[in-house]
Amino acid sequence: MTKLEDIRNGASVAGLVPNQTVEAISVEWIGDQAINVVYRASNGSVAETTLYRDDEHRLGIESRGRKWSFDADGALLRLVTEANRIKLAHFFDPYLAIHTSLVDPLPHQISAVYGEMIPRQPLRFLLADDPGAGKTIMAGLLIKELIARSDLERCLVVAPGSLVEQWQDELGEKFGLEFDILTRDMIESSRSGNPFNDNNRLIARLDVLSRNDELQEKLTASTEWDLIIADEAHRMSATYFGNEVKYTKRYQLGQQLSRACRHFLLMSATPHNGKEKDFQLFMALLDGDRFEGRFRDGVHVADVEDMMRRLTKEELLRFDGRPLFPERRAYTVKYELSPQEAELYTAVTEYVRNEMNRVQRFAEDDGKKRNNVGFALQILQRRLASSPAAIYQSLKRRRERLENELSEAKLATRSTPSSLSKTSISDEMLRNLDEYGQDEIDDLEELISTGATTAETVEQLELEVQTLKGLESMALEVLRSGKDTKWQQLDRILDDDLMLDPDGYRRKLIIFTEPKDTLEYLREKVVARLGRPDAVDVIHGGVSREERRKVVERFMQDRDLLVLIANDAAGEGVNLQRGHLMVNYDLPWNPNKIEQRFGRIHRIGQTEVCHLWNLVAKDTREGEVYARLLEKLEAAREALGGRVYDVLGELFEERALKDLLFEAIQYGEQDEVKARLFQTVDGAVDQSHLLHLLQKRQLTSDTMPEARVQELRLEMERAEAQRLQPHHIQSFFVEAFKRLGGQIKRREEGRWEITHVPLSVRERDRQIGSGAPLQKKYERICFEKGKINQQPVAAFVYPGHPLLEAVISLVREENDHLMKQGAVLVDDTDDGTDVSALFLLEHSVQDGRPTSSGNANVISQKLQFAAIDEAGNVTNAGIAPHLNLRPATPEEIGGVEDVLNADWLRGDLEKKVVQFATVELAQGHVAEVRGRRLPEIDKVEQEVKARLKKEINYWDSRAFELKEQEKAGKKTRLNWQNAQRRAEDLAERLKRRLELIDQERFISAQPPRVRGGMVVLPRGLLRERMPAEMADVGSGFSEDPVARREIELKAMEAVMAVERELGNRPEDVSAQKVGYDIASYDPNVDHMRFIEVKGRIDGADTVMITRQEVITSLHEPEKFILAIVQVGDGYVHAPRYLRGALDTREPPFDQNAIQFNINRLLERAKAPA
Repeated sequence: MTKLEDIRNGASVAGLVPNQTVEAISVEWIGDQAINVVYRASNGSVAETTLYRDDEHRLGIESRGRKWSFDADGALLRLVTEANRIKLAHFFDPYLAIHTSLVDPLPHQISAVYGEMIPRQPLRFLLADDPGAGKTIMAGLLIKELIARSDLERCLVVAPGSLVEQWQDELGEKFGLEFDILTRDMIESSRSGNPFNDNNRLIARLDVLSRNDELQEKLTASTEWDLIIADEAHRMSATYFGNEVKYTKRYQLGQQLSRACRHFLLMSATPHNGKEKDFQLFMALLDGDRFEGRFRDGVHVADVEDMMRRLTKEELLRFDGRPLFPERRAYTVKYELSPQEAELYTAVTEYVRNEMNRVQRFAEDDGKKRNNVGFALQILQRRLASSPAAIYQSLKRRRERLENELSEAKLATRSTPSSLSKTSISDEMLRNLDEYGQDEIDDLEELISTGATTAETVEQLELEVQTLKGLESMALEVLRSGKDTKWQQLDRILDDDLMLDPDGYRRKLIIFTEPKDTLEYLREKVVARLGRPDAVDVIHGGVSREERRKVVERFMQDRDLLVLIANDAAGEGVNLQRGHLMVNYDLPWNPNKIEQRFGRIHRIGQTEVCHLWNLVAKDTREGEVYARLLEKLEAAREALGGRVYDVLGELFEERALKDLLFEAIQYGEQDEVKARLFQTVDGAVDQSHLLHLLQKRQLTSDTMPEARVQELRLEMERAEAQRLQPHHIQSFFVEAFKRLGGQIKRREEGRWEITHVPLSVRERDRQIGSGAPLQKKYERICFEKGKINQQPVAAFVYPGHPLLEAVISLVREENDHLMKQGAVLVDDTDDGTDVSALFLLEHSVQDGRPTSSGNANVISQKLQFAAIDEAGNVTNAGIAPHLNLRPATPEEIGGVEDVLNADWLRGDLEKKVVQFATVELAQGHVAEVRGRRLPEIDKVEQEVKARLKKEINYWDSRAFELKEQEKAGKKTRLNWQNAQRRAEDLAERLKRRLELIDQERFISAQPPRVRGGMVVLPRGLLRERMPAEMADVGSGFSEDPVARREIELKAMEAVMAVERELGNRPEDVSAQKVGYDIASYDPNVDHMRFIEVKGRIDGADTVMITRQEVITSLHEPEKFILAIVQVGDGYVHAPRYLRGALDTREPPFDQNAIQFNINRLLERAKAPA
């Protein structure tokens, strides 16, 4: 049994912390019955505890080899070092989420995630790129990257109800991320009573949360979320009415979400409604201090450059520099009503006008009733414009509903209809109707349009029913006549040349309408026109989400489905870019919906010019106004391009378009009203006004110039060359899995079958996993994206996959102690004689904010391999030097025993390496983090101070004014004490925020930590000591170390010179040891070339290629070049280039290098070109 006396400084002690061994840093006796121990845990954190004699039974001193004895099993050390490298994969693969996800992200998506969001700690950000830019892809990459960096365990996505399944599908299918959707069953069956605590990855419907106070209480009480993402976040808006803020339930939910997480990401393509004060309320969700108080023009200036990213469609480019989105073209198709249709239009419009005039008397007494009846009449008018079927069915249902109410009133001998008053919705719902799902809108419209009436007596109701009967009869006559001029226009469009492709096949078309009645009416018409029922399908609010997904999938994949007829249930979050032709059969009274609809086809993946036909009746009052708008808009598009469609929702700032259209219906026969309406429309679409809106809409100075795209592409090419997926992951997994008792067989190229997953691996997954449990066997697994969808479909194994994570966890648990014990390995590519020691170093930078657990808040980490020689020189050892080494045999270790027992290897090597890291690594790391973070922090401090001080001054001044007024005997709505208290509260808030900012500014380095080490023997030393054993190993080097180094330098110089002659821009990166020696930019093809240089003496018969170099060639076969340069008698032969992969597959894990015959390589090589 271990005694307290056995615990000394530097000892490895088990039992201080559950399930791990820690290092005792300081031991202090307290009498003779207790000791105080300061220790360092395996994650590098330092803690303190007191041990008593009673604790001795659970203590143990680690005795599996002394620290840095370098006598561990070299193969296992190599394996556990790679396990640690994969566990910390983001240090070695900076774009890990991209390489392990089933997406091919575009430049703007990569720059958003890796340039804007990942570096921010904490993240409080608005992603506001245009619709169709792939914001869900960016969110998925962000989540996966944060998980890889151990910065995310709990994530909540809040989205509109129609989008939650799409979020779940995309995160699962493209990123391998399992998210559950918050459902009623989940809430009711919660084990803890709080579903937010039971689930670490959750998707919730926006209105399920915003309308449920009990759920919001549980959200507030739950464990802090690492990241919350709010999609379509503009729905969480608040608005100023006069001097008063109207906080919607959604906005209040947004405030709760902001408080419930560390990282908060808002996603919206339309964050600005044209009103700066509303926009600042919205931004206050991210930082309440920076946007405190009501926006006052000339007083509050908002700089949001560091809080949001906004790129418009026109700025987005592909990697080859071509525009990402094709051109958009819109056509206005004006038509005249037939005499019979015109008669019906006049009659229904007159009914609507008369009823609206009667509605005005409710203005004073019952504003709610006025709004409901007004809304009902608007619906009737829109359905009148939609189709004969829609107006007939609407009039019929309204007449039937009012007749029923009339009968009930007569039977009950009431003089006043009673139940009609119940047919109402709140003013807030009416104001925000566009924010509801289409199924909810359909239900509300049906409820109001059939029930809301101005009738207050039975007599008035009887009169209205009679009027409706007459209108219903007229509508039925028009419907039965079959003369529908609007349909005739659509019929002509179906014959347009654009409807057929060059081979004569009909192209896919989307038709947008509004009422379900029109939608079904059109379905019958189009089916009859095309002669095939399977060629037409529909989406509306009554179609279930699952069925909706099937329809969209069929539209995208089935060439027999030619026409999709939809209302705005398909106007948001639905991808329909398989088609590029669209008709607005019904024009929405909210112009923003035109862009939303257009965005269904004009999105990533669309390669064709997008065409939109807008149908409008030019001889109707509202049609005249809309036609004017579309004409002016088309003229503006010719001058300003497709960008004009991006600001449709902001054209009418003072009065909404729907109000203008309804005014036209009511008073459009008056010339002065028509002139004023036209003037309003002309002003809204005036070119200077549009330019102003486009500039204002930009909100930030974000751009994505072609030079930045090129820079990003070259950066990605470098990352591709050194990624971990697939080859490093595959070779490690196969080796480790077999060592753990797993049975795995290679099947098709790049694909494997697992016939047995060991119980230990499955048990480990149960302990650490969070998703579906591991299977006992897998018919196929693969490590390469392109190998998944062969038959049978393979499970894609990558960092984060439970199978790989369980294997890594077991390898580390069983062998991590070897990292500090060390082993002896051999470098077969080094013909020198100098021994070195190799260490894996970790360094962290922290700020002054404590985490929720009280630990230091780490804001940046780095991992690096460093080599130290006998003279104490420390150099960068590359990204994975252990993979290019093999375990030394017992004979080899015996042959160099005196070297291994040298004083410098037995001394305090770790101390020297830590000193190097402290000066060379940590100092630069801290400077880099400060250089990035301090300007950001200064910006936040400046903005917070400016805003809160202005608010404090305002309320101080207001308190003084109020006090003076009260002294003068004047009555005030607000007393001066409340104003003064408000100023004091804001001052206290400013003080607390500045204290927090000071903590963020306190950036410092943690002591560097050595995670592992090994001694490296060069092959040249073994050949010198053991000539007989090494006789069969060829050499391509000169025996003289000086001459050998000279050959290497001359070879590098020759290749660098050749690259410059070719017009390329070469860079020597050999010191970085990344798997190639020269990174050369070729401006002719605008790509990188990765060149590994092998300089050999004339007559050499072999060349040794390291494992890392072989895998680099497999990662970038089109860009990899092996340059062979022969040198003899002072003459340097012209380099020969061998392009492409050096082998057909990666070497087995235990193979550190491959020896190639030089002559055979030269036979395949060519002159540089």
